[in-house]
Amino acid sequence: MNKVGGYKELENRIGHVFSNEDLLINALTHSSFKNEKQSVRDYERLEFLGDAVLELTVSEFLYKDNPDMQEGDMTKMRASLVCEPTLAYCAQELSLGEYILLGKGEEKTGGRGRESIISDVFEALIGALFLDGGFDVARRFVTEYVLTDYRDKIEFRDSKTTLQEYVQDKGYEMEYVPAGESGPDHHKKYTVNVLVNGRVMGKGVGSSKKRAEQNAAYEALKAMNRD
Repeated sequence: MNKVGGYKELENRIGHVFSNEDLLINALTHSSFKNEKQSVRDYERLEFLGDAVLELTVSEFLYKDNPDMQEGDMTKMRASLVCEPTLAYCAQELSLGEYILLGKGEEKTGGRGRESIISDVFEALIGALFLDGGFDVARRFVTEYVLTDYRDKIEFRDSKTTLQEYVQDKGYEMEYVPAGESGPDHHKKYTVNVLVNGRVMGKGVGSSKKRAEQNAAYEALKAMNRD
């Protein structure tokens, strides 16, 4: 369900009050909503701009934070930070999915929890911040919501692969076991446990089984690091 007036609440979370509120509303508007409300613009143009601002900000940060890192390694690290799953993960802190304006059909088919949409809106929001407040405002947002603990976010992005490589190296057995589903069909949540040698090492919840497995793998890696 679309959150009426929700953009004001989102402004408080971001810490930026838009001079041009239309920019924020456009950044939150999916094409399905635009098709029903012809007077509004969708987020696609802002997403295009936000993608460029995001890449520049992340590139500058990695260059300064890793003075001895080679270009190829920085490229891989940047790719992990600006990819769809990582951006959707970053958007969770803002509960960004709650504020997206969706058409009725897209709402019914679970668009509010779809990573592809959430990550696109996240980039559109960066574009809107850039136009409304300038590069420093957009960079502050990216720094806070993408680059804080960026190595942990990269580990999250690659958690399933990292865990698979770890257990194979140790000769352990591993499996993902469904542990339940909840919520309506259009907003279902899946729970998955990951077992290593028969022991539950991580539990994950997500809007898809794949995301739940990724969350479980990440929790397992953190548990193993503590052990």
